[in-house]
Amino acid sequence: MPITTRAELREHLELAIQVELSTVPPYLYALYSIADQRSESALLLRSIVAEEMLHAVLASNVLLAIGGRPRFDTTAYMPRYPGWVPHHKPPLGVRLERCSLALIEDVFMRIEQPEIHGAPAEPDEFETLGQFYHALEEALADMSAREDLFTDPQLECQLSDPSFYAPVEDDAEDSGGLVEVRDLASADDAIEVIVHQGEGLSDERWADPSHAELTHYHKLLQIRDGDSPLGEVRPVPTDPRTADYPESLQPVSDLFNLAYRSLYLLLARLLGPEPDKGPLVGELYRVMTRVMSPVAGFLVCQPIGDGLVAAPTFEVLEGDADQVRRALLDRARESATVWPELRPVAEAMGVR
Repeated sequence: MPITTRAELREHLELAIQVELSTVPPYLYALYSIADQRSESALLLRSIVAEEMLHAVLASNVLLAIGGRPRFDTTAYMPRYPGWVPHHKPPLGVRLERCSLALIEDVFMRIEQPEIHGAPAEPDEFETLGQFYHALEEALADMSAREDLFTDPQLECQLSDPSFYAPVEDDAEDSGGLVEVRDLASADDAIEVIVHQGEGLSDERWADPSHAELTHYHKLLQIRDGDSPLGEVRPVPTDPRTADYPESLQPVSDLFNLAYRSLYLLLARLLGPEPDKGPLVGELYRVMTRVMSPVAGFLVCQPIGDGLVAAPTFEVLEGDADQVRRALLDRARESATVWPELRPVAEAMGVR
């Protein structure tokens, strides 16, 4: 059924946020399992993750522009594993698994499958994300013809300063970045970035006009075909749980999960009426690069028995911003006491 009301459009934009974020932990988990984090395959996966986060923010900007409000302060957008890609048809299961060519082809490439020319728009059960975003574009156009959707675009809440998003390696600047959404044209621009960076269309390999960046699908195809070899992959478990780890590693696993939760809480503030978003953007990047990444790198080097090593569990932890902040500092202090290798992480968070 087409999207016909503003309430339905807001619900589907929230679904877009959920879909984009549901891919981030499986992609990151596969990335962390690659031994050489500077290999081309690892850099390609990292570039996809960065753009998935961008896409979630762009969908949030569109939602704000039509009077909605993203719910990053709750755990509504945080996926659980094993799970499913929301509303995908046929159902597509996703798990936290070590990287493999089978995972790339059977799961990741299906997520990023290009839309076929002429495929119908599908707002609820879609085979490709392109069909879903096509349905959003149609709804925005139809409703804009009948009413003013953008009477209060909440520009003060949108994350749109171009300096707040810097492409990582294997991403091109002119493939698109943050977009301030104030009308139908800019909403279409935001969705265009999402579609062209992600799956693109069936005959399009490139995400940018200068052909410097591949779409997500073709980045994955490059790994699957061996043009960007995986190399050594660490034996991380499938869908791990903190409770199953040795007691000494459990605070470290909690530390990662609390940092993961804090990203959402930071996004809640960034997509709210904060007058000075710059310091929050800096904190967001600090959590990702100086906490989550080194903690993940530490975990995948820790044996847990049966020939396996630990890995982040991406478990959803409840709590408001103050509770998460206090727990994060406690776990950082506790982890650094037991594991000296993690002292730089604790110091990055202000623990002395």
